[in-house]
Amino acid sequence: MQNAVFKGRALAWLLLLPTLLILLVFIYYPLLQSFVGSVFRSNLFLGTRQFVGLENFRALFVGPLAPAYYQALGQTLVFSLGVVLIGLALSLGIATLANQPVRGARVYRLLLIWPFALSPAVAGTVFVFLFNPQVGVVNDVLGTLFNIRPRWLDTPPLTFALVTAAAIWKNLGYNIVFYLAALRNIPGELGEAAQLDGANGPQRFWRVTFPLLGPMTFFLVFTNLTFAFFDTFGMIDIMTRGGPIGRPPLDETGVTTTLIYKIFQDGFSGTGNLGVAAAQSTVLLFIVAGIALLQFRFGNRRVYYGGG
Repeated sequence: MQNAVFKGRALAWLLLLPTLLILLVFIYYPLLQSFVGSVFRSNLFLGTRQFVGLENFRALFVGPLAPAYYQALGQTLVFSLGVVLIGLALSLGIATLANQPVRGARVYRLLLIWPFALSPAVAGTVFVFLFNPQVGVVNDVLGTLFNIRPRWLDTPPLTFALVTAAAIWKNLGYNIVFYLAALRNIPGELGEAAQLDGANGPQRFWRVTFPLLGPMTFFLVFTNLTFAFFDTFGMIDIMTRGGPIGRPPLDETGVTTTLIYKIFQDGFSGTGNLGVAAAQSTVLLFIVAGIALLQFRFGNRRVYYGGG
């Protein structure tokens, strides 16, 4: 069967028009407005607007806003590393177990995957109920067994760990789906050959299976980084609203304030400084663009989705 070919450009552009309009209205126009807004000092509540050039960027990196911004940047990096490293390690272990030929495997896989269907806000609400200091199930169990009731939501180290755990749990199903697909795509003959050569179970996994999962892991690293940078806003807002404030030097902003949440705080709450929020959006855009460039630079050569 021959491939369909457009005889003219008009029909092709007409078919592309709805997608182009959506991209223009919801992505490119807001992106342009963010660039423009970053060189103005704007106040959401007063309605004022004054051109300041690069002053907003200077305030973020060397000015009065720098300590809080650098803290949010550091927390975002640590949070993202936790989501990626711990999340992928857990997902790979669970996917390996779920890939075993056991009775009811389909049911187990479905139960493992379903958290991904929840929105970040719903996942945050689940963790708030579970870890509520007064009525949470977790503290009820800990109080009964060990006579301790930790303050999960207002103790800075525990709160940061809890938000990280919630993000890992939320994205666990997504990672498991891809790892299961990758595991099923590995020829069984390779493991059998390694077994005949005398390799035990752990050796077969680390020397045969794990290297073949490298391309999929590479892909998941970038998707999980994107999730940690952007998609955890609703979860943080429900669970902590960016707090609590930690001890010095983590006392400039809340310990769960990430870059995306700080944009919201500075732009739409408190002083309503839209110019600074737009500058932060621009910086975050360049960070994510750098991650995307790395993915395109190395991913096209290393990520492989087929067999044979």
